[in-house]
Amino acid sequence: MRLTETADLWWKNAVIYCLDIETFFDTDGDGRGDIRGLSQRIDHLAELGVTCLWLMPFYPTPDRDDGYDITDFYGVDSRLGSHGDLVELITLAQDRGIRVIADLVVNHTSDQHPWFQSARSSRDSPYRDWYVWRDEPPPDADKGVVFPDQETSLWQYDEQAGQYYLHQFYKYQPDLDIAHPEVREEIMRVIGFWLQMGLSGFRVDAVPFLIDTAGALDAANLPDPHDYLRDLRAFLTRRTGRAILLGEVNLPYPDTRKFFGDEDGDELTMCFDFIGMQKMYLSLARQNPAELIEALRERPDPPEEAQWGTFVRNHDELTLDKLTDEERQEVFSAFGPDKDMQLYGRGLRRRLPTMLGNDLTRIKMVYSLLFSLPGTPVLFYGEEIGMGENLAAEGRSAVRTPMQWTNGPNGGFSTADPKQLAGPVVEGELGPEHVNVAAQRRDPDSLLNWIKLLIQRYRESPELSWGTCTILEHESPTVFAHRSEYESGSVIALHNFSAEPAEVTLAVAGSGVGVRVADLLTGKLAEVDTDGTLRHPIGPYGCCWLRVVHPGDRYIV
Repeated sequence: MRLTETADLWWKNAVIYCLDIETFFDTDGDGRGDIRGLSQRIDHLAELGVTCLWLMPFYPTPDRDDGYDITDFYGVDSRLGSHGDLVELITLAQDRGIRVIADLVVNHTSDQHPWFQSARSSRDSPYRDWYVWRDEPPPDADKGVVFPDQETSLWQYDEQAGQYYLHQFYKYQPDLDIAHPEVREEIMRVIGFWLQMGLSGFRVDAVPFLIDTAGALDAANLPDPHDYLRDLRAFLTRRTGRAILLGEVNLPYPDTRKFFGDEDGDELTMCFDFIGMQKMYLSLARQNPAELIEALRERPDPPEEAQWGTFVRNHDELTLDKLTDEERQEVFSAFGPDKDMQLYGRGLRRRLPTMLGNDLTRIKMVYSLLFSLPGTPVLFYGEEIGMGENLAAEGRSAVRTPMQWTNGPNGGFSTADPKQLAGPVVEGELGPEHVNVAAQRRDPDSLLNWIKLLIQRYRESPELSWGTCTILEHESPTVFAHRSEYESGSVIALHNFSAEPAEVTLAVAGSGVGVRVADLLTGKLAEVDTDGTLRHPIGPYGCCWLRVVHPGDRYIV
């Protein structure tokens, strides 16, 4: 085993689970989840097989953007708990083999942050230069608006300051000037503080915006913005060599690859694979894996100690911005035909089960695909039980509904009056009366138990996380087949994107004498032909993981 193949690189085969504390579990009956509630439910994550918990923002906030508008980067919102509660949670998680990371949202602050309040009060304020100001907005101020339904410009005039300030997102989220040395030092202090509190790293919000210095008047004379990411990574490594930076970088593959850094990986530890996710949905819409296959072939290899983060759903809209207009419309037509299901004309505010008509076989196939693809799988809370969305909630909050624990009032999330809840509970066939943790724990055929099995097999199969992936050619256009090899091990995964059964013929071994394949998901064995080929049927929306077993091999199914 090489030095790089050690537990120090825990993110290479991690299972990451993202949640919003305020919608997970409420212990004090105020309608809002809290840190103590998450602590009480930490064993659910441990039983599921989660190894890394990603917390969405828990910092003090006016809460105009679900916590992404922050007023104190060192604080814990008192409505969620205290620093002591957070340390207890981290300790409980670590006792169960779960690391904890948190959102690092330092592209901007809330306009209520003391820094901005001071900055706007006087041009002589020590915080004035921490933000980006201009006497007049640039001529292209309306280009690149992220939320076109709510903003018309990236620059907002502030009466008190007498100048315009830059805001890449909402007007109540003024951008910090990342080129300012004091801002950079302060961000490092923030990182150092939370590492000392026990965090194992950060999911870095909106990374391309964070290092974008185009708004600065002297932008042409500033250092390479990527130098700052290298500085952050070096600082992180000095403080604790096993912490990670997981970056939200939604750019074309060649541009995203730059955010990993050089061949040694000296910038982000991980980047989300937004392109692969979008192409997966296009493939699902077409019931043909060709687009996903093309994306995987185009996806650049990360540095040896880095990794791609793969996902089916995240906490924002399901963005389809890298598809063509025609391709995006295909996905809309298949999975979100109503305008109310769409957002900003570029994405969907739905969860997978509703998009797939609550077809459990098809849903299970998609999660089998997630855990077999090269990369580190990331789950969004509620995915393990097949939660839906509530379109009555505003914007992206449609998928940030309360966790469904039981079939009782409010899904067992809270004892509060429903009007007091942090968000509306899902209704209809995917509401807690039909979809909840308690019922699925008792049902061996449930999605919850399926995902537990997938996680267990994924963790037992180093080929999937450490190995080399090869896409396999065969005669069936609706089946995606790929092979992952590591040392002497080999796992072949098959996924049928179609509602029709299929059969594939695969070259499995040079000689098939005595060679078998063991299905890791069912335990069934099949013989390989003497010429080394395997003819394997696969049902409608079927899936299987086949470990190649040679004579004399030891294996566990």
